[in-house]
Amino acid sequence: MLHLVQITPQPALTPEDPGWQEVALCAQTDPEAFFPEKGGSTREAKRVCGSCEVRVECLEYALANDERFGIWGGLSERERRRLKRRVS
Repeated sequence: MLHLVQITPQPALTPEDPGWQEVALCAQTDPEAFFPEKGGSTREAKRVCGSCEVRVECLEYALANDERFGIWGGLSERERRRLKRRVS
């Protein structure tokens, strides 16, 4: 016998809604990878971001809140500054 289960759609995640942070892959990994020392490697953090389903929300949050440190949405501080200049 086949049982049908109704799936309730999840609300869309937005940068304004902190719920996206709960499903972010970085929340399940070493936070130090996302805040490397000056000159430290960002490779591991960017690898994790590359497969994260809320990468866009994370980046939008960082840009909207002028996050100055760490890897957010797969971009470093320098990369976010460049992106902001291009958009402005």
